[in-house]
Amino acid sequence: MRPPDQYAELRAGAPLAEITLPSGRTAWLITRYEHVRRFLADRNASTNRLHPNFPFYLPLSRKLREDVNASLMSLDPPEHTVLTRMVIPEFTHKRAQQLRPRVQKIVDEHITMMLDGDRPTDLVETLCRPITSQVICEVIGVPYHDRDLFHSTSKVMADRNSSSDDRDKADAMLREYLSDLVAAKLNEDGEPGDHLIGRVIARNREKGVLGPDDISALCLSLLTAGHETTANVISLGTVLLLENPEQLAALRADPARAPGAVEEILRHTSITDPSGLRVALADIEVGDMMIKKGDGVVVSTAAANWDESVFPHPEKLDFDRDARQQLAFGHGIHRCVAQNLARVELEVVFTTLFARVPGLRLAAPVEELSFKDGSLLYGIHNLPVTW
Repeated sequence: MRPPDQYAELRAGAPLAEITLPSGRTAWLITRYEHVRRFLADRNASTNRLHPNFPFYLPLSRKLREDVNASLMSLDPPEHTVLTRMVIPEFTHKRAQQLRPRVQKIVDEHITMMLDGDRPTDLVETLCRPITSQVICEVIGVPYHDRDLFHSTSKVMADRNSSSDDRDKADAMLREYLSDLVAAKLNEDGEPGDHLIGRVIARNREKGVLGPDDISALCLSLLTAGHETTANVISLGTVLLLENPEQLAALRADPARAPGAVEEILRHTSITDPSGLRVALADIEVGDMMIKKGDGVVVSTAAANWDESVFPHPEKLDFDRDARQQLAFGHGIHRCVAQNLARVELEVVFTTLFARVPGLRLAAPVEELSFKDGSLLYGIHNLPVTW
């Protein structure tokens, strides 16, 4: 549950390291906090997947490149700005706090079902994934009973060992589902609904900037990013808390510390690695070295979040640490748009779970847990717990 030791060696050496990705493409790897933060904020660091030199981590078909390039995470301004303005009202700090009571109710319901069930239980399947899936489904306007579809397709897309054909099929399946869903809501009489899809449709009627495919692509980005990522942080964070009883006791004694605890857990886990794939549209200086126009670049926020010059003793889970500058959500214009909602989910889950289940403990040694080493999103496959 820590970044590769090689990251520390790279941070201590040159600010840039040339690497070869599983796709066969070469790129520069950035690992120091100050360099990662500065590079991600540079408007010449492009996310355009159709650029001939884009550093794909895995081999992707031309069709999937085109599909992914229409997503919020892949667009550059001004297209990115247009999409962001349509969706950002749904994920402001104020809106996330308005959703807190509903998140609390969802968390309580799933904990009650867990307590009424058998033990030991797999926390990933009984709590982590169901909570985050239900929250993001309700926010976006996707029927929760269809969750198995995006669970299975997201798993294929995130698995480094999936074939290009399997990724294409999973992507097409989810896009078809969301296209049909958006089309149905566009054809509904009256108001389109009290959810993200409905409000984006309503805003678009006024501005007319998005087509149906744009709206479904936007929903796909949010749906795939909004459930598995947070679920992984919940599972890893639970293990961290159980393995650090002093920090857990501090959180239990003072639930008001939850926001700071969540920032530290996010820093420590840093589940998305590599987290930033870019191509330079102009020469960009990094430290005393220069990234040339057209070069591919990979940034590691996991390495940056363990940079000793910013976070002393990074291996230590420390809720007294001010970790608000952590980069788990990225940085710059492509910073996670749903970060405020994710924070609310994590705060509610960690405070409620350990308050209602004070005897929660692992039902297997940490050494026997199955971690997602073969996934683009780090986490735990199964988390057996009892109480």
